[in-house]
Amino acid sequence: MKKDRNPFNVKLFYRRTCLIIYDIISVIFASYFAVFIRYEFRLDDVPEHFLTPITSFLPINIVLALLVFYVFRLYHSLWAFAGETELQNLVVSCAVSTVFNSIGLQFFKTVGQPVPKSYYFLYLFVLISMMFISRFSYRFMRSLKHKQQNKKNGISVMVIGAGEAANVIIKEIVNSNFSTMVIRCIIDDDRGKWGRYIQGIRVAGGRDKIIECADVYDIDEIIVAMPSISRAELRKILEICKETNCKLRSLPGMYQLVNGEVNVSKLRDVEVEDLLGREPISVDLDSILGYVQNKVVLVTGGGGSIGSELCRQIACHRPKQLVIVDIYENNVYDIQQELKTKYPELDLAVLIASVRNTNRMNWLFEHYQPDIVYHAAAHKHVPLMEDSPNEAVKNNVFGTWKTAQAAAFYGVKKFVLISTDKAVNPTNIMGASKRICEMIIQTFNNHYDTEFVAVRFGNVLGSNGSVIPLFRKQIVAGGPVTVTHPDIIRYFMTIPEAVSLVLQAGAYAKGGEIFVLDMGEPVKILDLAENLIRLSGYRVGEDIKIEFTGLRPGEKLYEELLMEEEGLKETANKLIHVGKPIEIDETQFFIQLKKLKEESRNESGDIRPLIREIVPTYHYDKSKC
Repeated sequence: MKKDRNPFNVKLFYRRTCLIIYDIISVIFASYFAVFIRYEFRLDDVPEHFLTPITSFLPINIVLALLVFYVFRLYHSLWAFAGETELQNLVVSCAVSTVFNSIGLQFFKTVGQPVPKSYYFLYLFVLISMMFISRFSYRFMRSLKHKQQNKKNGISVMVIGAGEAANVIIKEIVNSNFSTMVIRCIIDDDRGKWGRYIQGIRVAGGRDKIIECADVYDIDEIIVAMPSISRAELRKILEICKETNCKLRSLPGMYQLVNGEVNVSKLRDVEVEDLLGREPISVDLDSILGYVQNKVVLVTGGGGSIGSELCRQIACHRPKQLVIVDIYENNVYDIQQELKTKYPELDLAVLIASVRNTNRMNWLFEHYQPDIVYHAAAHKHVPLMEDSPNEAVKNNVFGTWKTAQAAAFYGVKKFVLISTDKAVNPTNIMGASKRICEMIIQTFNNHYDTEFVAVRFGNVLGSNGSVIPLFRKQIVAGGPVTVTHPDIIRYFMTIPEAVSLVLQAGAYAKGGEIFVLDMGEPVKILDLAENLIRLSGYRVGEDIKIEFTGLRPGEKLYEELLMEEEGLKETANKLIHVGKPIEIDETQFFIQLKKLKEESRNESGDIRPLIREIVPTYHYDKSKC
């Protein structure tokens, strides 16, 4: 049986019928009440020759008014969500109805006794008022009911900032029928705004009032609506906000305001990056990445944190072809789909391959003939590599060897190795293996036309295996948050910042350099953990506890970025330094590498002493081996 596509809606019919009856009453009321207003409500003073034409034309006036209201869709709109468009339609329809009324009364007027001109303006005013009440009262009552419910069950919010961005956010929250947030107060350092109101919300004072107001108004969440504020000032404000144990959210940045994209959906949770206290590192990639344009670029480890960001930044600078290589299909699939969607015109090749497979790597380089290679593929997790040192050597050392060898043989112009600060005076297998990788590319640079360079930097916030994602999972689980040591420190940079500097270092490369990125001031991991707990709206030690688990095998309290014997030289970018290549006995080095390859393939019980011979600065705890 065929289902009726337009079933009769009793509820809708009832509502429209009620509106039509109300509108008939409104037209009748406006027709007579306008006359009474004109004669200051003195009924006895109203001349009969004024009432007669109004009464005579009234039936026609009602029919014409209803037709006009229908044409302007006053019976089709969802008035629970009425806004500016509906209000405009209402006013215009009433104005058109008034025009028809004035024309009609000219035919029904008593000869020589015209209806007063003021009548038409009064008629329009009364009619608009009546129509407005009927259409917008439902929305008003619904909004009022919602606000009353929110006062009891809603999220109490403090807004920091009383500028344009704050005004837009506050307006959306106040007027929304779906938001569960209730704004209690506004904070702004501008004394001229203190005591004034935005959307009915009082500006309570400056940043010195944040903690007091959070307590007085029982605030649950703080929104920082100052997209143009500097990172240094933002950090100062967030340091105060942390003491309130409220959840913190903010607008991403000034460009949101410029583009008119400020709204509640743009709010994000305040991240630990906001507390680093420095402006984001910016690089003029358009001028730097000229060497990428129209080139075939190959990225190994392209599905990882660093590799995938390399692919994103390279893709937007029109390479001739981007070749992504990774052994893990899930990660590389994600970046493939992202780039295909964002850059449909990009010539993209995504391949599953292991850098340890000589034949596979040779085929890739022969088939795609890359001009530039970014080698990001590596095992990077320190504790796991301590338990599987032979795998670290096979993948990091000889994976780099085979990739670099293929690059040299097939005429790659530039080869950039992604290294780590853990390669400096290494105390773990991962760091020592990356140090050998640096030695390999420096040696290759002496024998081939390819420009081989390395770029060394510290930890990146939010990368796979970093502490931030781990802390977040532990907080969601209710704790405890585990920190290895109260004094452990690390250098941190965001992934896009690190990759931007890697790309710029690649442009500077002449061959044989080890570039060192300036990571800024080191950060205590304990401070990161405490900040993340507070930013999540919890109290350290009460809601979420912190436990110290002790340094893991191969882990240092602090990381160094530059070996003493390397020296240091600045580049055009003060955030990028270059170390002087270390003299290596290449004959001895190749002999040691051959032995290292045999030992790792034979699954040596302890490969560390041999690594120590190759990397004299490598130190490890023999008692734990």
